[in-house]
Amino acid sequence: MEKRSQDGGPQKPSGLLLFSVFTAVLGSLQFGYGIGVINAPQEVIESHYAQVLHVAQNETGAGNLTHGANAPKDRQVVVYWTLSVAVFCIGGMFSSFFVGYLADRLGRLKAMKVLNILAIAGALLMGLAKLGPAHILIIAGRAITGVYCGLLSGLVPMYVGEISPTNLRGALGTIHQLAIVTGILLSQVIGLSSLLGNDRLWPLLLGLSGAPAILQSLLLPFCPESPRYLYIKLGREEAAKKALCRLLGSSDTEKQMAEMKKEKEEIEKVPKVSISQLFCSPSYRQPITVALMLHISQQFSGINAIFYYSTAIFTQAGISYPSYATIGVGVVNTIFTVVSVFLVEHVGRRSLFIVGLAGMCVCAILMTCGLALQYTYTWMSYLSMSAIFIFVAFFEIGPGPIAWFIAAELFSQGPRPAAVTIAGFCNWTCNFLVGMCFPYIEELCGPYVFVIFACLLLGFTLFTYFRVPETKGKTFEQIAEGFRRKKPSSRQLKASATELEHLGSTEA
Repeated sequence: MEKRSQDGGPQKPSGLLLFSVFTAVLGSLQFGYGIGVINAPQEVIESHYAQVLHVAQNETGAGNLTHGANAPKDRQVVVYWTLSVAVFCIGGMFSSFFVGYLADRLGRLKAMKVLNILAIAGALLMGLAKLGPAHILIIAGRAITGVYCGLLSGLVPMYVGEISPTNLRGALGTIHQLAIVTGILLSQVIGLSSLLGNDRLWPLLLGLSGAPAILQSLLLPFCPESPRYLYIKLGREEAAKKALCRLLGSSDTEKQMAEMKKEKEEIEKVPKVSISQLFCSPSYRQPITVALMLHISQQFSGINAIFYYSTAIFTQAGISYPSYATIGVGVVNTIFTVVSVFLVEHVGRRSLFIVGLAGMCVCAILMTCGLALQYTYTWMSYLSMSAIFIFVAFFEIGPGPIAWFIAAELFSQGPRPAAVTIAGFCNWTCNFLVGMCFPYIEELCGPYVFVIFACLLLGFTLFTYFRVPETKGKTFEQIAEGFRRKKPSSRQLKASATELEHLGSTEA
């Protein structure tokens, strides 16, 4: 007899469930690889751009925190390089709007299969960049890869959340973020000049971004479709039961089917939910506000600014090989995401999010002190270094992984695709805004730029404490019901006023 947990779900995940989650998050691995791969070979790619454009290119060091007197780069090279980096976010920002449509139209698995064509096409364009106009091929490849990642960043958490038992949903949902940071770390390591980040092999480095998509395409046929999609969206009860049996490793699916039936009955009471209705309907306004604020807090926390500063801060601190220290940040990134996997079902989402934001707020203050005083006290550079590592650790304990899957948890099956779509768009838009605006804000504020992030983090911490519910161990319908119970206060006030009015007229 299989052991059961207290909430009735399997105590341990089945082999097929773990296999399905692993297969899905290969898309997340490619997402992380796409984020990090363009940074390491920046100088060699810019030099190649200069050759293709027939312009003179000046050598420059990484990072501008030390404000060295490097000669400026050619403007054409700067423009094309900026486009090469930014077009990834632009592609993801706009494609994220179609996550809900594709997920419902094709199904979770078929959508991932189709999207892998984009991933492979983008990788081929970048991998063959030396054979043509490199700047055009890389920009086109990055744009296509960004479109792919924008769609996968919504599809993967949706699929993983729907196939996961209630008691494992948080831990398995965190694996999406773990795959992202693993992809970033992998790109940092193999992007070293001694490996692939050199003038001879950088096209291979960029082209390898398609490898996870090829592997995922081979494994997806062995994964079951989401039982929730099969039953609630398509009405295929027997197919949903079969998928549940395979995922749970047990023929006892009564509890899960009863939960889905109840959810379907609730959905059938109301018409299909669109993105505009999420904001107009009182039933969805509060959960969509919470979901968007969590994604905003993830991107506006300053984590991208930390990665922007890290190499320059390590250089200023006298580290001989700052690129290796930056890889150390990536290692911390990965380790604490693993820690979050084990903590999220024991401590809870809300608690970890609050601890993460509050810890990052303190680190942002320490970072400001270190940057402002590093020329006065040499040991302040080491304070900045320590703050970087601890900041990243707090990010991966809470805001990093939780924001991605909690949007799917806050909604039942009906509004979930629309909610995941708008949450993903919000995340990509904030990512783009931080990437484009941070260099100008840093130039204006100097070492005090992290005061802005400290203030934002304080505000996000207070919002999470007062407005974000705990979703640990709750079914999707229980979470939705929790939001519905919070709202009747205004209706109850109106009802009470009506009763008093009625009593007054009776007495008269």
